[in-house]
Amino acid sequence: MVKPFEKPIMVTRPFLPRLEEFCEGLGEIWENRWLTNKGPLIKRFARQLSSYFQVENLCLFNNGTLALQIALQGMEISGEVITTPFTFVATTHALYWNKLRPVFVDIEPQYYTLDPEKVEEAITPWTTAILAVHVYGHPCNLNALAEIARKHNLKLIYDAAHAFGVRVGTKSIGHYGDLNMFSFHATKLYHSIEGGMLIFKDAGLKKRFDYLKNFGFENEIEVVMPGTNAKMNEFQALMGELVLLHIDKIISHRKKLFERYLELLQDVIGITLVPSLPEDVTYNYAYMPIEVDEYEYGLSRDELYEKLKEYKAIFGRYFYPILCDYSCYRAASTKDTLSTAREVASRILSLHMQLDMKIYYVYQFCD
Repeated sequence: MVKPFEKPIMVTRPFLPRLEEFCEGLGEIWENRWLTNKGPLIKRFARQLSSYFQVENLCLFNNGTLALQIALQGMEISGEVITTPFTFVATTHALYWNKLRPVFVDIEPQYYTLDPEKVEEAITPWTTAILAVHVYGHPCNLNALAEIARKHNLKLIYDAAHAFGVRVGTKSIGHYGDLNMFSFHATKLYHSIEGGMLIFKDAGLKKRFDYLKNFGFENEIEVVMPGTNAKMNEFQALMGELVLLHIDKIISHRKKLFERYLELLQDVIGITLVPSLPEDVTYNYAYMPIEVDEYEYGLSRDELYEKLKEYKAIFGRYFYPILCDYSCYRAASTKDTLSTAREVASRILSLHMQLDMKIYYVYQFCD
C-alpha cells in the first residue's frame, strides 16, 4: 500500500552547499564591502566558468531572461526569428521585448527539439535568425541547423537553459551556434540562486553586452547606448562558484536516479521514455520526461498528474500548453500545424529529479 508523503515532493529542489561554506564566502564579501558592479567574486566566477566550458567569450547576467534579451539586442537581430513552441515562455518573451516576430515551427518527436525540415520550410526574406532550445538538455540537431543557418545566412542562437554540463564529442554544448544562453535559476540542475550567462563566438560582442547590462556606461560620465540593469551580484557569484565545485556529484547522482527510473518504467504499458541519446552526447540528467498514452495506460496525463498530487507528489507538465496557445501569442506567425508539439504537450510529464532524493522514493513513485 503506497502512502502519501509526509511533505510535498516537488519536481526539483535546489542543491545548496554546506552553510559553513557559504558563510565563509560571505565573510569575503563583508570584508570587501563590494556587493555588485564588477566585484572580485564575479570576476573570479567568470574565470572559473571560462575554464569549465573551455571558452574565452563569456558574459554573466542577473538572470537568463535578460541575458537572452540582451543577446538579441546586442546581435542586432531584426524581423522574423524561427523558434519552437515547446519551451518555457521566457524564450519567446525575449523576442517580444526586442520587437521580433516569432515564427513557430514543429519539433521532432524523439528529443522534442526543433525539426530542421520545418525550420527550412519556414524561412522567408524577413528571417534573420533561428532561436532553438536544447529541451530538457537534449542537444538539438546541431549539424542540420548549422547547415541551414549557413545556407541562408542566418544567426543561430541556442537557448541552453537546460543544458549546463552537456557535451557533444569533446566539446561543451556552448561551443555550437553563434551564441548560447544558459540559465542559472534555482530550479535548474546548476544554479547561482538566479543568474544567466552568454557564450558567443564573436569576441566583439563582449563590449556591447557589457554596455547593455550596465545602463550603457562607458565610464562614470559617459553613456554610449541605452542599456538596462542586468548585472550579476556578488552573492549570486558566491553561490555559483560553490555549486560549481559540486557539479560532477550532482550530475552523477541524477544519473543514478535517471537510470533507476528507466529500469522501473521501461516495461510499463502506456509510458513512453525518451530514446537513448547519441553515443557522442554526454548528458546532464537535468530532467526525466515521460509520455503518458491515455488509451494504453488507462489514465490521461492530467488524470495521472492529479492522482499523484493526492500522494503529495508534485510532477511537472513541461511544456503545456505550447506557447502559441497562450493568449499573448495566438496571433504569432505560423503555417505549421505543430501537430507533434501539441501531441507531446498533451502527454508529457516530468518526474522528480532531486540531489537528496533517495532511490526508495523512485520505487514508491513507480510502484
